[in-house]
Amino acid sequence: MTKGIVLYKSKYGASKWYADKIASNCGFESKDIKQTKISDIKDYDVIVFCGSVYASGISYRKFLNKNYDKIKDKTIILFFIGASPYDEKTFQKVIHDNFRSEILSLPIFYGRGKWDLDKMSFIHRTLCKMLMKMVAKKDSDTIEPWEQALMETQGKSCDWTDEKYIQPIIEYVSKLK
Repeated sequence: MTKGIVLYKSKYGASKWYADKIASNCGFESKDIKQTKISDIKDYDVIVFCGSVYASGISYRKFLNKNYDKIKDKTIILFFIGASPYDEKTFQKVIHDNFRSEILSLPIFYGRGKWDLDKMSFIHRTLCKMLMKMVAKKDSDTIEPWEQALMETQGKSCDWTDEKYIQPIIEYVSKLK
C-alpha cells in the first residue's frame, strides 16, 4: 500500500480545506508544513504539496526548494491555489518563477481558492487594494486574465473552492497504488 501525506501551508483556509479533502480521498495524512521537519516525511512514498499563490509566490516553495534533494526519490505532487481562474501563460510564469528547474517536471495542478479582503492581513489587504487601483488605470485591452478576476472581486467575498479541482490529483494517486 502507498503511504502518503499532504503537506499544506494555509493562511486563509482554502489550502487546508483542499489538503484535508485530498488526504481523505487518497487515504493519506494531512499536516501543516509549518510543523513539519524533513525527517517527519522520510517514510512516505507520496508527498502532495498544497499551498496558495500570493503575489506570484507559492507558499510552500521555500520548503520544497530547500529540501527537494532529500525527497526527490519520492513521488511528489504539487497543487497550488489561487484566486484567479486558470490561465496557462500565468500558470507557467508562476511555476517557473518559484521552482528550481528539476522540480518543473513534477506533476503540477491548480485550483481556485477563496477571496475575502476583510479576512486578509493588513499587508495583504493593502497590497490588493493598491494593485486594484493600478489595474483600474490600465487599458482594458492590456488587462491579463488574473487582473480581470481581481477586479471582479471588488466589494465582495468569493469562495471558489470545489472538489473538481482535486479530482485529477485523486486519479493520479489512484494509478500509483
